[in-house]
Amino acid sequence: MRKNKYGNMEDIVRRVKVVTPLGTIEKGCLAPRQSTGPDVHHFVLGSEGTLGVITEAVLRVTKKPNVTVYGSMIFPDFASGVAFMHEVAMRGAAPVSIRLVDNMQFQFGQALKPEVDGVGKALVDKVKKWYVLNRLGFKADSMVAATLLYEGDSKAVVHEQERKVAAIGVKYGGVNAGEENGVRGYFLTYMIAYLRDFGLGYSFIGDSFETSVPWNNVAVLCNNVKDKINQICLSNAVSAPPFVSCRVTQLYDTGAAVYFYFGIMSHGLKDPLDVFQQVEDGAREEILALGGALSHHHGVGKLRKRWMKGTVSDAGVAMMRAAKLAVDPTNVFANGNLFDI
Repeated sequence: MRKNKYGNMEDIVRRVKVVTPLGTIEKGCLAPRQSTGPDVHHFVLGSEGTLGVITEAVLRVTKKPNVTVYGSMIFPDFASGVAFMHEVAMRGAAPVSIRLVDNMQFQFGQALKPEVDGVGKALVDKVKKWYVLNRLGFKADSMVAATLLYEGDSKAVVHEQERKVAAIGVKYGGVNAGEENGVRGYFLTYMIAYLRDFGLGYSFIGDSFETSVPWNNVAVLCNNVKDKINQICLSNAVSAPPFVSCRVTQLYDTGAAVYFYFGIMSHGLKDPLDVFQQVEDGAREEILALGGALSHHHGVGKLRKRWMKGTVSDAGVAMMRAAKLAVDPTNVFANGNLFDI
């Protein structure tokens, strides 16, 4: 969640010890950079347990910041929000975390807000809503929100980060939506798994999947994947429109990570799991067709491995398989993950 400042896992891991049937894999020193052939860490990270078991790890840690501030901005539509995120990335102005949620997820978050305590606060909320919809001309069924998280050693440092992001946001019709909405946006991330489990009791089955994609296809991919899911549900006579929502959740110079939530009503379906698999497979095919990654961080496992050759090439899979057989010739670990032996 805070990779903009601290890096992804592959940036944080400095050293690992991996126990394999052949022996232990580990680097001999903790030097900051080593030119000693292919990095054995890269074999291990992302191997999904196929090579052995990590028994020790050294991670880079960073001193806890003195100041943490949440914020949010609203935009008139998803395209404006994506353009804002793109420029934030290009300017190197991203705070420690920044996420753009689509209209469906924005409405979902608003629906989960607790009842306002006090007449005064309720009145203030109504005035804010009126101002956004009537004075600013935002549409309830198209507006989106970006949640922001700033960290720094001082209030002045954080304020400068806020100023840069706000200036970019204004260019794309963005309006400050306050700290409370920022906090609520991140809280929803932690809550979503529990809501999925709750839905199972009401014939609602859901999951999430993610990808990363070049900037020129971010908005197109989001729209096309949603359309594909709706088409598959319609062709299978799913009793109600599916829930499908996305957020742009990590920024890079060349593109962004996109995270989807989706769910369908299983009531009345002869084989709900088959329909559910059709939905996720169809979405995955659409992602790959638009130049998206097979996975940004969830991994491949067994369900996605049929796309591995198209993702890393036949030679790439052969190289992974050779590494697997070299250290685990009897296929003890994570049988069937990533590829078949």
